[in-house]
Amino acid sequence: MSADSRADLAVVGGGIVGLACAWRAARTGLRVEVVERGEPGRGATHAAAGILAPDTEAEPGAATLAALGRRSLELWPAFAEDLERESGREVGFARCGTLVVALDRDELDVVRREHDVLARMGLEAQLLSGSECRKLEPGLAPVCAGGLLAAHEAQVDPRRVVAALVDALVAAGGVLRTDAEAVGLVREGDGVRGVVLADGSRVAAERVLLAGGAWSGRNGLAPVPLPVRPVKGQVVRLRAPADELPAERMIRSEHVYVVPRASGEVVVGATTEERGFDTAVTAGGVLELLREAYRALPEIAELELVEVTAGLRPGSPDNGPLLGETGVDGLLVASGHYRNGILLTPVTAEAIEALVAGTPPPEAVEPFSPRRFA
Repeated sequence: MSADSRADLAVVGGGIVGLACAWRAARTGLRVEVVERGEPGRGATHAAAGILAPDTEAEPGAATLAALGRRSLELWPAFAEDLERESGREVGFARCGTLVVALDRDELDVVRREHDVLARMGLEAQLLSGSECRKLEPGLAPVCAGGLLAAHEAQVDPRRVVAALVDALVAAGGVLRTDAEAVGLVREGDGVRGVVLADGSRVAAERVLLAGGAWSGRNGLAPVPLPVRPVKGQVVRLRAPADELPAERMIRSEHVYVVPRASGEVVVGATTEERGFDTAVTAGGVLELLREAYRALPEIAELELVEVTAGLRPGSPDNGPLLGETGVDGLLVASGHYRNGILLTPVTAEAIEALVAGTPPPEAVEPFSPRRFA
Protein backbone atom coordinates (compact mmCIF):
# COMPACT_ATOMS: atom_id res chain seq x y z
CA MET A 1 0.00 0.00 0.00
CA SER A 2 1.24 3.47 -0.88
CA ALA A 3 1.73 5.99 1.89
CA ASP A 4 -0.92 8.59 2.65
CA SER A 5 -0.20 12.10 1.42
CA ARG A 6 -1.53 15.62 1.88
CA ALA A 7 -2.29 18.36 -0.63
CA ASP A 8 -4.18 21.62 -0.95
CA LEU A 9 -5.84 20.30 -4.12
CA ALA A 10 -6.31 16.66 -5.15
CA VAL A 11 -7.22 16.18 -8.81
CA VAL A 12 -8.91 12.95 -9.88
CA GLY A 13 -8.05 12.40 -13.54
CA GLY A 14 -4.86 12.92 -15.53
CA GLY A 15 -6.24 13.85 -18.92
CA ILE A 16 -5.59 17.23 -20.49
CA VAL A 17 -8.26 18.99 -18.38
CA GLY A 18 -7.16 17.58 -15.04
CA LEU A 19 -3.48 18.18 -15.76
CA ALA A 20 -4.09 21.75 -16.90
CA CYS A 21 -6.09 22.58 -13.79
CA ALA A 22 -3.40 20.98 -11.62
CA TRP A 23 -0.58 22.88 -13.35
CA ARG A 24 -2.31 26.23 -13.03
CA ALA A 25 -2.99 25.62 -9.34
CA ALA A 26 0.56 24.44 -8.66
CA ARG A 27 1.96 27.59 -10.26
CA THR A 28 0.26 29.63 -7.52
CA GLY A 29 2.23 27.78 -4.85
CA LEU A 30 -0.46 25.28 -3.82
CA ARG A 31 0.41 21.67 -3.03
CA VAL A 32 -1.27 19.72 -5.83
CA GLU A 33 -1.55 15.97 -6.34
CA VAL A 34 -3.07 14.30 -9.42
CA VAL A 35 -4.29 10.70 -9.20
CA GLU A 36 -4.76 8.96 -12.55
CA ARG A 37 -6.25 5.47 -12.91
CA GLY A 38 -3.90 4.65 -15.82
CA GLU A 39 -1.34 6.71 -17.67
CA PRO A 40 -1.76 10.46 -18.19
CA GLY A 41 -3.63 11.52 -21.31
CA ARG A 42 -4.47 8.00 -22.51
CA GLY A 43 -8.24 8.48 -22.62
CA ALA A 44 -10.18 10.89 -24.84
CA THR A 45 -7.14 13.17 -25.01
CA HIS A 46 -5.07 10.47 -26.74
CA ALA A 47 -7.59 10.13 -29.56
CA ALA A 48 -8.46 13.83 -29.89
CA ALA A 49 -7.50 15.78 -33.01
CA GLY A 50 -6.91 19.06 -31.17
CA ILE A 51 -9.35 21.22 -33.12
CA LEU A 52 -9.83 24.69 -31.61
CA ALA A 53 -12.93 25.70 -33.56
CA PRO A 54 -15.60 27.39 -31.43
CA ASP A 55 -17.44 28.86 -34.42
CA THR A 56 -17.53 26.10 -37.04
CA GLU A 57 -18.19 23.50 -34.32
CA ALA A 58 -21.01 25.57 -32.79
CA GLU A 59 -24.45 23.94 -32.65
CA PRO A 60 -27.65 25.89 -33.36
CA GLY A 61 -29.02 27.33 -30.12
CA ALA A 62 -25.74 26.82 -28.26
CA ALA A 63 -24.70 30.47 -28.04
CA THR A 64 -23.48 30.21 -24.45
CA LEU A 65 -21.24 27.24 -25.29
CA ALA A 66 -19.91 29.06 -28.36
CA ALA A 67 -19.12 32.08 -26.16
CA LEU A 68 -17.22 29.85 -23.74
CA GLY A 69 -15.30 28.34 -26.64
CA ARG A 70 -14.40 31.75 -28.04
CA ARG A 71 -13.17 32.86 -24.62
CA SER A 72 -10.99 29.75 -24.41
CA LEU A 73 -9.62 30.22 -27.93
CA GLU A 74 -8.56 33.73 -26.90
CA LEU A 75 -6.64 32.17 -24.01
CA TRP A 76 -4.91 29.46 -26.03
CA PRO A 77 -1.94 31.47 -27.43
CA ALA A 78 -0.77 32.64 -23.99
CA PHE A 79 -1.60 29.25 -22.45
CA ALA A 80 0.54 27.49 -25.08
CA GLU A 81 3.36 29.99 -24.74
CA ASP A 82 3.49 29.65 -20.95
CA LEU A 83 3.33 25.87 -21.17
CA GLU A 84 6.10 25.65 -23.74
CA ARG A 85 8.33 27.96 -21.69
CA GLU A 86 7.81 26.09 -18.43
CA SER A 87 8.04 22.59 -19.88
CA GLY A 88 10.63 23.09 -22.61
CA ARG A 89 8.32 21.28 -25.05
CA GLU A 90 6.48 22.46 -28.16
CA VAL A 91 2.71 21.83 -28.19
CA GLY A 92 1.89 22.44 -31.86
CA PHE A 93 -0.41 25.44 -31.50
CA ALA A 94 -1.14 26.87 -34.97
CA ARG A 95 -3.78 29.36 -36.11
CA CYS A 96 -4.35 27.63 -39.44
CA GLY A 97 -8.10 28.27 -39.89
CA THR A 98 -10.99 25.95 -40.73
CA LEU A 99 -12.61 25.47 -44.13
CA VAL A 100 -16.02 23.79 -44.00
CA VAL A 101 -16.73 22.34 -47.45
CA ALA A 102 -19.91 21.25 -49.25
CA LEU A 103 -19.44 18.35 -51.68
CA ASP A 104 -22.87 18.51 -53.34
CA ARG A 105 -25.84 20.86 -53.60
CA ASP A 106 -27.59 19.43 -50.54
CA GLU A 107 -24.48 19.94 -48.43
CA LEU A 108 -24.18 23.47 -49.81
CA ASP A 109 -27.64 24.25 -48.47
CA VAL A 110 -26.47 22.98 -45.07
CA VAL A 111 -23.34 25.16 -45.22
CA ARG A 112 -25.39 28.23 -46.12
CA ARG A 113 -27.74 27.60 -43.21
CA GLU A 114 -24.72 27.15 -40.94
CA HIS A 115 -23.40 30.50 -42.12
CA ASP A 116 -26.74 32.14 -41.35
CA VAL A 117 -26.78 30.60 -37.85
CA LEU A 118 -23.25 31.81 -37.17
CA ALA A 119 -24.08 35.28 -38.43
CA ARG A 120 -27.10 35.50 -36.12
CA MET A 121 -24.88 34.43 -33.21
CA GLY A 122 -22.34 37.10 -34.14
CA LEU A 123 -19.65 34.54 -34.97
CA GLU A 124 -17.00 34.86 -37.65
CA ALA A 125 -17.19 32.95 -40.93
CA GLN A 126 -16.94 33.81 -44.65
CA LEU A 127 -19.12 32.11 -47.29
CA LEU A 128 -17.11 30.98 -50.34
CA SER A 129 -17.88 29.55 -53.78
CA GLY A 130 -16.51 26.20 -54.91
CA SER A 131 -13.82 27.86 -57.04
CA GLU A 132 -12.80 30.09 -54.13
CA CYS A 133 -12.46 27.03 -51.91
CA ARG A 134 -10.29 25.22 -54.47
CA LYS A 135 -8.15 28.31 -54.90
CA LEU A 136 -7.43 28.22 -51.16
CA GLU A 137 -7.03 24.44 -51.09
CA PRO A 138 -6.08 22.98 -54.50
CA GLY A 139 -6.30 19.45 -53.11
CA LEU A 140 -10.07 19.65 -52.70
CA ALA A 141 -12.20 17.43 -54.92
CA PRO A 142 -13.58 19.09 -58.09
CA VAL A 143 -17.10 18.44 -56.79
CA CYS A 144 -16.64 21.01 -54.00
CA ALA A 145 -19.66 23.30 -54.39
CA GLY A 146 -18.76 25.91 -51.78
CA GLY A 147 -17.62 26.40 -48.25
CA LEU A 148 -17.31 28.41 -45.09
CA LEU A 149 -13.98 29.86 -43.95
CA ALA A 150 -13.15 30.63 -40.32
CA ALA A 151 -9.60 31.90 -40.66
CA HIS A 152 -9.16 32.63 -36.93
CA GLU A 153 -9.63 29.04 -35.73
CA ALA A 154 -6.64 26.96 -34.67
CA GLN A 155 -5.28 23.57 -33.72
CA VAL A 156 -2.95 22.05 -31.16
CA ASP A 157 -1.44 18.58 -30.69
CA PRO A 158 -3.15 17.11 -27.57
CA ARG A 159 -0.50 14.45 -27.05
CA ARG A 160 2.25 17.05 -27.01
CA VAL A 161 0.18 19.20 -24.67
CA VAL A 162 -0.17 16.32 -22.20
CA ALA A 163 3.58 15.62 -22.24
CA ALA A 164 4.24 19.31 -21.64
CA LEU A 165 1.67 19.52 -18.84
CA VAL A 166 3.22 16.58 -17.02
CA ASP A 167 6.66 18.20 -17.11
CA ALA A 168 5.33 21.66 -16.21
CA LEU A 169 3.28 20.27 -13.32
CA VAL A 170 6.28 18.50 -11.81
CA ALA A 171 8.47 21.57 -12.38
CA ALA A 172 5.90 23.64 -10.45
CA GLY A 173 6.09 21.24 -7.50
CA GLY A 174 3.01 19.15 -8.29
CA VAL A 175 2.76 15.37 -7.86
CA LEU A 176 1.39 12.93 -10.45
CA ARG A 177 0.45 9.41 -9.33
CA THR A 178 -0.27 6.96 -12.14
CA ASP A 179 -2.09 3.62 -11.87
CA ALA A 180 -3.83 5.18 -8.87
CA GLU A 181 -7.59 4.70 -9.04
CA ALA A 182 -9.81 6.82 -6.80
CA VAL A 183 -12.53 4.69 -5.22
CA GLY A 184 -13.93 7.03 -2.59
CA LEU A 185 -13.89 10.48 -1.06
CA VAL A 186 -12.78 11.43 2.44
CA ARG A 187 -15.82 13.00 4.09
CA GLU A 188 -15.79 15.39 7.02
CA GLY A 189 -19.26 16.44 8.05
CA ASP A 190 -21.03 17.77 4.96
CA GLY A 191 -17.76 18.39 3.11
CA VAL A 192 -15.08 16.54 1.18
CA ARG A 193 -11.48 16.55 2.40
CA GLY A 194 -9.61 14.07 0.26
CA VAL A 195 -9.57 10.96 -1.91
CA VAL A 196 -9.38 7.25 -1.09
CA LEU A 197 -7.40 5.13 -3.55
CA ALA A 198 -7.87 1.50 -4.56
CA ASP A 199 -4.74 0.44 -2.65
CA GLY A 200 -6.24 1.80 0.58
CA SER A 201 -4.09 4.92 0.77
CA ARG A 202 -5.51 8.43 1.06
CA VAL A 203 -4.74 11.85 -0.29
CA ALA A 204 -5.95 14.36 2.29
CA ALA A 205 -6.83 17.66 0.63
CA GLU A 206 -8.66 20.91 1.32
CA ARG A 207 -10.33 20.58 -2.07
CA VAL A 208 -10.92 17.75 -4.53
CA LEU A 209 -11.42 18.27 -8.27
CA LEU A 210 -13.19 15.52 -10.21
CA ALA A 211 -11.79 15.64 -13.75
CA GLY A 212 -12.11 12.02 -14.80
CA GLY A 213 -13.68 12.57 -18.21
CA ALA A 214 -16.22 9.93 -19.20
CA TRP A 215 -15.60 8.12 -15.89
CA SER A 216 -16.53 11.14 -13.75
CA GLY A 217 -20.04 9.94 -13.05
CA ARG A 218 -19.42 6.20 -13.22
CA ASN A 219 -17.64 5.26 -10.04
CA GLY A 220 -20.09 6.85 -7.61
CA LEU A 221 -17.47 9.13 -6.10
CA ALA A 222 -19.59 12.26 -6.16
CA PRO A 223 -22.35 12.69 -3.57
CA VAL A 224 -24.24 14.84 -6.11
CA PRO A 225 -25.57 14.05 -9.61
CA LEU A 226 -22.90 14.08 -12.34
CA PRO A 227 -24.75 13.01 -15.49
CA VAL A 228 -21.68 12.36 -17.62
CA ARG A 229 -21.80 9.55 -20.18
CA PRO A 230 -19.21 8.09 -22.61
CA VAL A 231 -19.56 8.90 -26.31
CA LYS A 232 -17.18 6.85 -28.43
CA GLY A 233 -15.16 8.48 -31.20
CA GLN A 234 -12.91 6.62 -33.64
CA VAL A 235 -10.03 8.55 -35.23
CA VAL A 236 -7.56 7.66 -37.99
CA ARG A 237 -4.00 9.01 -38.17
CA LEU A 238 -2.18 9.17 -41.50
CA ARG A 239 1.27 10.40 -42.48
CA ALA A 240 2.21 12.66 -45.39
CA PRO A 241 5.56 14.19 -46.30
CA ALA A 242 5.73 17.44 -44.31
CA ASP A 243 5.97 19.47 -47.54
CA GLU A 244 3.13 17.57 -49.25
CA LEU A 245 0.20 17.91 -46.86
CA PRO A 246 -3.24 17.40 -48.45
CA ALA A 247 -4.38 20.81 -47.15
CA GLU A 248 -3.04 23.86 -45.31
CA ARG A 249 -6.16 24.39 -43.22
CA MET A 250 -8.36 22.11 -41.20
CA ILE A 251 -11.01 20.74 -43.56
CA ARG A 252 -14.47 19.76 -42.36
CA SER A 253 -17.37 18.36 -44.36
CA GLU A 254 -20.77 17.26 -43.13
CA HIS A 255 -19.42 13.87 -42.04
CA VAL A 256 -15.68 14.17 -41.36
CA TYR A 257 -12.82 16.48 -40.42
CA VAL A 258 -9.21 16.39 -41.62
CA VAL A 259 -6.50 18.04 -39.51
CA PRO A 260 -3.08 18.36 -41.20
CA ARG A 261 -0.10 19.10 -38.96
CA ALA A 262 3.23 20.67 -39.85
CA SER A 263 4.91 17.41 -38.76
CA GLY A 264 3.20 15.52 -41.60
CA GLU A 265 0.60 13.87 -39.38
CA VAL A 266 -2.94 14.03 -40.77
CA VAL A 267 -5.80 13.28 -38.36
CA VAL A 268 -9.15 12.11 -39.74
CA GLY A 269 -12.17 11.87 -37.46
CA ALA A 270 -14.43 11.18 -35.87
CA THR A 271 -17.31 8.82 -35.38
CA THR A 272 -19.96 9.54 -32.74
CA GLU A 273 -21.23 6.35 -31.11
CA GLU A 274 -23.35 5.76 -28.02
CA ARG A 275 -21.86 2.39 -27.04
CA GLY A 276 -21.12 2.75 -23.37
CA PHE A 277 -17.51 2.18 -22.40
CA ASP A 278 -16.65 0.17 -25.52
CA THR A 279 -13.38 1.40 -27.10
CA ALA A 280 -13.05 -1.19 -29.87
CA VAL A 281 -11.90 0.08 -33.26
CA THR A 282 -14.17 -1.20 -36.04
CA ALA A 283 -13.68 -1.73 -39.77
CA GLY A 284 -16.95 0.09 -40.42
CA GLY A 285 -15.85 3.14 -38.48
CA VAL A 286 -12.53 3.35 -40.32
CA LEU A 287 -14.24 2.80 -43.69
CA GLU A 288 -16.72 5.61 -43.01
CA LEU A 289 -14.00 8.09 -42.03
CA LEU A 290 -11.65 7.34 -44.91
CA ARG A 291 -14.47 7.30 -47.48
CA GLU A 292 -15.70 10.73 -46.41
CA ALA A 293 -12.17 12.13 -46.20
CA TYR A 294 -11.47 10.84 -49.73
CA ARG A 295 -14.61 12.57 -51.03
CA ALA A 296 -13.20 15.89 -49.85
CA LEU A 297 -9.47 15.37 -50.41
CA PRO A 298 -8.72 12.55 -52.90
CA GLU A 299 -4.98 12.68 -52.13
CA ILE A 300 -5.83 11.08 -48.77
CA ALA A 301 -5.80 7.71 -50.53
CA GLU A 302 -2.02 7.96 -51.09
CA LEU A 303 -1.07 8.60 -47.48
CA GLU A 304 0.41 6.07 -45.07
CA LEU A 305 -2.01 4.64 -42.51
CA VAL A 306 -0.30 5.01 -39.13
CA GLU A 307 -2.83 4.46 -36.36
CA VAL A 308 -6.50 3.99 -35.56
CA THR A 309 -7.72 4.82 -32.06
CA ALA A 310 -10.98 5.20 -30.19
CA GLY A 311 -11.63 7.47 -27.24
CA LEU A 312 -14.56 8.14 -24.95
CA ARG A 313 -15.75 11.74 -24.90
CA PRO A 314 -17.53 12.81 -21.70
CA GLY A 315 -21.00 13.87 -22.81
CA SER A 316 -23.66 15.60 -20.71
CA PRO A 317 -27.44 15.93 -21.18
CA ASP A 318 -27.11 19.38 -22.80
CA ASN A 319 -23.65 18.77 -24.35
CA GLY A 320 -22.18 21.49 -22.12
CA PRO A 321 -19.40 20.96 -19.59
CA LEU A 322 -19.83 20.72 -15.83
CA LEU A 323 -17.47 23.33 -14.40
CA GLY A 324 -17.08 24.55 -10.87
CA GLU A 325 -18.50 24.04 -7.40
CA THR A 326 -20.91 21.20 -6.73
CA GLY A 327 -22.62 22.59 -3.63
CA VAL A 328 -20.62 20.16 -1.47
CA ASP A 329 -17.91 21.99 0.47
CA GLY A 330 -14.48 21.18 -0.93
CA LEU A 331 -15.69 19.37 -4.06
CA LEU A 332 -15.20 20.80 -7.57
CA VAL A 333 -15.91 19.31 -11.00
CA ALA A 334 -14.38 19.81 -14.46
CA SER A 335 -15.94 17.28 -16.80
CA GLY A 336 -18.58 16.78 -19.48
CA HIS A 337 -16.66 18.69 -22.16
CA TYR A 338 -17.89 16.29 -24.88
CA ARG A 339 -16.32 17.29 -28.24
CA ASN A 340 -14.73 20.46 -26.85
CA GLY A 341 -12.30 19.22 -24.22
CA ILE A 342 -9.13 20.41 -25.93
CA LEU A 343 -10.66 23.74 -26.92
CA LEU A 344 -12.01 24.43 -23.42
CA THR A 345 -8.88 23.42 -21.50
CA PRO A 346 -7.51 26.95 -20.86
CA VAL A 347 -10.82 28.47 -19.73
CA THR A 348 -11.51 25.43 -17.55
CA ALA A 349 -8.11 25.75 -15.88
CA GLU A 350 -8.67 29.49 -15.44
CA ALA A 351 -12.04 28.87 -13.79
CA ILE A 352 -10.76 26.19 -11.40
CA GLU A 353 -7.74 28.32 -10.48
CA ALA A 354 -10.07 31.20 -9.61
CA LEU A 355 -12.42 29.05 -7.53
CA VAL A 356 -9.56 27.46 -5.59
CA ALA A 357 -8.24 30.96 -4.88
CA GLY A 358 -11.68 32.09 -3.69
CA THR A 359 -12.26 34.54 -6.56
CA PRO A 360 -15.08 34.61 -9.14
CA PRO A 361 -14.53 32.47 -12.27
CA PRO A 362 -14.89 33.96 -15.76
CA GLU A 363 -18.43 35.11 -16.51
CA ALA A 364 -18.64 32.78 -19.52
CA VAL A 365 -18.37 29.77 -17.17
CA GLU A 366 -21.41 30.62 -15.05
CA PRO A 367 -24.03 28.83 -17.22
CA PHE A 368 -22.11 25.57 -16.85
CA SER A 369 -22.31 25.05 -13.11
CA PRO A 370 -22.69 21.35 -12.17
CA ARG A 371 -25.59 22.42 -9.97
CA ARG A 372 -27.83 22.88 -13.01
CA PHE A 373 -28.38 19.10 -12.89
CA ALA A 374 -29.12 18.93 -9.16
